Amino acid sequence: MTAETARLASLVSSARYVLWDLDGPICRLFAGYPVHQMAGELVEKIDQLGMGALLTEQERSSNDPQEALRGVHERHRGSDLVLELEEWLARRELSAVPKAMPTPYADPLIRTWSARGVRFAITTNNAALAAAAYVESRGLADCFPHVYGRTANLDLMKPNPHCLEEAIKAMRAVPSDTLMFGDAATDLEAARRAGVAFLGYARNQSKEGLLRDAGAEVVVGSLEQVLDVIRST
Repeated sequence: MTAETARLASLVSSARYVLWDLDGPICRLFAGYPVHQMAGELVEKIDQLGMGALLTEQERSSNDPQEALRGVHERHRGSDLVLELEEWLARRELSAVPKAMPTPYADPLIRTWSARGVRFAITTNNAALAAAAYVESRGLADCFPHVYGRTANLDLMKPNPHCLEEAIKAMRAVPSDTLMFGDAATDLEAARRAGVAFLGYARNQSKEGLLRDAGAEVVVGSLEQVLDVIRST
């Protein structure tokens, strides 16, 4: 057993509660509705509303629609415009669900881990409705009684630990018994601020590098690694 595998086994065996990010560890939400296309459509909508000047060049060219959304929020906090744009994005995320692709081994991992008595919640920067619709479509809704996603107050998105803390309270969990399973540096930072352990998932070397650079100590490239650990204990 390598040192990394030993650390993975320790994380998994000590977790009584797991907070899952949606897009990455559970599925590729935008497999059939490319996220860069969604980002471009959001920028176009902002332009049509006559608010394009609010965006920086980086926000306009980003492949992540949440960058443009955050940009408008930073300059028009609490406005009806931000609420309209957030609702628009939530509808697009929901429309992406039918073509979303499960992360390899995600479904059996979720079922197997849940059967061991570990309790789950989803803590995502995507819309909670989209997350709930996805797990329902996979027959996994019973494993995720608690789903927390983006709200109209974008300040509460990860790396803010708000959704993690809400899930912990709902499950009556103890942070020391809780694990955050995510694929982004914002997930890691939110976990740190919530006082919970972190397990990283990276589907390629680039994503692994970003997590390692952010300080992630345990990163898996396949959920099969986690499933193997659970099945061996």
